[in-house]
Amino acid sequence: MFSKIVTILATAAALGSAAPTKTTADIASRTEFTGVTHTVAVGRAGLNFEPNNIFAKVGDLVEFHYLPANHSVVQASFEKPCVPQDEDSFFSGFFPVSQGQSDEVFQIVVEDTKPIWFYCSQGDHCSKGMVGSINQNVNSPKTLSAFRELATNAGPGVSQPYIQGGCRIPNPQPNAGI
Repeated sequence: MFSKIVTILATAAALGSAAPTKTTADIASRTEFTGVTHTVAVGRAGLNFEPNNIFAKVGDLVEFHYLPANHSVVQASFEKPCVPQDEDSFFSGFFPVSQGQSDEVFQIVVEDTKPIWFYCSQGDHCSKGMVGSINQNVNSPKTLSAFRELATNAGPGVSQPYIQGGCRIPNPQPNAGI
C-alpha cells in the first residue's frame, strides 16, 4: 500500500497542476495508511458533497471527485465556515468540469480524529450550503447542520492562494460512474 501511495504522489508531482502548488511535507512520513478510501462526489445534483458527513480513521484517504460545473474543497474552522481555517488549510484548487467528471481527483489523508470542516469556495456555494465534515463529534452542538446554518450568513467562499494539504492526482477510477 505504501508503494502505491508513493507512486500516486510521484505521478501527481510529475503532472503538475493548473494552479500554483505550495510545497508541503511528505504525508507518507507522518501517517500510516489504512488502505481505506472514502469517495466524495463534489457537485452531484447541484451544490452538494455526497456524502457530506464522513467518519474516517487515522490513515484513511478522503478522495474528492468533481462533477460540473466549477467546484473546490477548502478546510475551514467550525466558527468560520466559508474562510480557510488557517494558512495551512487544505485547498484543492478549482475543478472546472463541463460534463461528466474531472480527469483528476483531490485526496487528503486523515491524520487525527479531530473534526474537519470543509466547504466549496466557488462564489456563493458555501453560503448556499455546500459544506461538509469529517469526524464530527455527534455528542457536541458542533454538528454538520449547525455548520451549514452558520455558512448561510457567511458570505462568499474564500480560497487559498495555492493547492495544498493534499494531492491532485489522475482519477484512479475514471469509469466508476461517480
